[in-house]
Amino acid sequence: MACMKLGSKADAFQRQGQAWFCTTGLPSDVVVEVGEMSFHLHKFPLLSRSGVMENMIGEMTEKGEEKCVIQLHSVPGGSKAFELVAKFCYGVKLELTAMNIVYLRCAAEYLQMTEEYGEGNLIAQAEIFLNQVVLRSWKDSIRALETCEDVLSEAEQLNIVKRCIESLAVKACTDPNLFSWPMMEHGPMQSPGGSVLWNGISTGARPRSASSDWWYEDVSNLSLPLYKRLISVMESRGIKAENLAGAVMHYAKRYFPGLNRRQTISESSTRVAPLSFTNAPSEDEQRLLLEEVDNMLPMQKGMASTKFLFGLLRTAMILQASPTCKANLEKRIGMQLDQATLEDLLMPNFSHDVETLYDVDSVKRILEHFLVLDQATGGASPCSADDGQIMGSPSLTPITMVAKLMDGYLAEVAPDVNLKLPKFHALAAAIPDYARPLDDGLYRAIDIYLKAHPWLTESEREQLCRLMDCQKLSLEACTHAAQNERLPLRVVVQVLFFEQLQLRTSIAGCFLVSDNLDGSRPLRSGLVASNEGGWVSAVRENQVLKVGMDNMRIRVSELEKECSNMRQEIEKLGKGRNGTWSTMSKKFGFRMKSQMCSAQEGSVSSQSRGESKLDKLKFQGKHAKQKKEV
Repeated sequence: MACMKLGSKADAFQRQGQAWFCTTGLPSDVVVEVGEMSFHLHKFPLLSRSGVMENMIGEMTEKGEEKCVIQLHSVPGGSKAFELVAKFCYGVKLELTAMNIVYLRCAAEYLQMTEEYGEGNLIAQAEIFLNQVVLRSWKDSIRALETCEDVLSEAEQLNIVKRCIESLAVKACTDPNLFSWPMMEHGPMQSPGGSVLWNGISTGARPRSASSDWWYEDVSNLSLPLYKRLISVMESRGIKAENLAGAVMHYAKRYFPGLNRRQTISESSTRVAPLSFTNAPSEDEQRLLLEEVDNMLPMQKGMASTKFLFGLLRTAMILQASPTCKANLEKRIGMQLDQATLEDLLMPNFSHDVETLYDVDSVKRILEHFLVLDQATGGASPCSADDGQIMGSPSLTPITMVAKLMDGYLAEVAPDVNLKLPKFHALAAAIPDYARPLDDGLYRAIDIYLKAHPWLTESEREQLCRLMDCQKLSLEACTHAAQNERLPLRVVVQVLFFEQLQLRTSIAGCFLVSDNLDGSRPLRSGLVASNEGGWVSAVRENQVLKVGMDNMRIRVSELEKECSNMRQEIEKLGKGRNGTWSTMSKKFGFRMKSQMCSAQEGSVSSQSRGESKLDKLKFQGKHAKQKKEV
């Protein structure tokens, strides 16, 4: 820390209890009381440097008082500052530092220590040291600004606060690699390696690299009002938004330990409160800090991490921050919801009005912000399973990522018995249909909700199941749904129908592959090597195809049995209900047994075609071998 030495005389001050005495050999003729401390001094050194002391001593002398008692309880900096002022008046050696310069400058102004009362008076000396030393150093500017808290009104009048903030803002907004600060204060060189030249000779050292966050920790020691002003000045000077957001995040994590889970208890216990409170901050003070952090953060996507924003939102709910603050945080999260995790969304409900375990309302508002922004920016690109975009593929769009995230969230909140159907339904329906390439995740969430809410009526179950598209269920999900007793009967029938369609489509695809193999691998007798390689490859593919068709035939047979059993059950239930099965058959427009039988016949035909092709290839291979021997 830089310093400036004043005076040349030896220290002649001694302290005895709550009193200071000047041991110059002359009896004291004036007593100056500052707070609880009294200074036994002499008139001439004081009135020759201070206009205030001259006036007060003159008034005492006119009254005929031999020993003057002067009270200066309002002097800036208190007794410690006046002690240094008294030493300056006596010409005793003292040092001006960044830690005492603000007190001395304010006290000198208060005491009117101008050039009129002596050349090189304290005001002039303090200004020289402040401008030429302190404000040119990053660390000294920080220390001086911190001491302004104790004499804030006087420091504001003398523009000391403004000058320190301007100095810090300029340095933070400038590339530190262009100048020696602040790296020089921590050692500008590091070894080994490098090629830094000094007078043409390599020193073996290299400049220490500086990252953009080098100033975050230093400014986090400032109180909230001064920190706000510093951030505002930096913003007006065009500092990068990401640097500004990083500094605010660092400041918030320092005073809200819950936002930084890696922080240890010992570290958090040694932190100084930002609002200058001596004891633990109250809820009102924490709420004020949280709302100011929200105001300082740039309202841009990606400036703050999603996990950090969720931490702020949870803290805002606990502290019952203003609705505006919580709405801003929800909007910030909504702008980058595709970067969130399921753990982030599971926010406990701190409201006394709602009985649900998790805050579903807040998540729904966050989702609405995301959908509005996604549609406005054109980021919502419709896709489906037919387009080849499935969950987990690298080509996922933000909307499909959010859809998968919300399906997982719905599955987590579904077991809550206090979660009403309209709220669950609204959250699930908010995701557009094109955002879900598959509806397996939605089906899982609905199934969990139906299991946790067995008292739902048949119409309510049907209303909930209308959210999913049976055509977008995988074969595994269809198999589970076909045996799910919690689903309405109509939904089960739909699932069986579309599962059969998927199987028939798969079988037809196998036939198409078989036909392509017949025409795309001609065996030319002139190329023996090609014949043998093609024959071996065709045999392998036919074997794989045969196994696949056998599995499909078995599955179709199982589905036929299940459908037959279901039909018998429905006929039993339909007795006395005027032909329930015929009505359902007309409504869905299909005959399941006949379709399944046709699918089974197709699989048998496919098997015979595969076997005939295998015999054909064996014959051609044998013929080629005989020709080779000849």
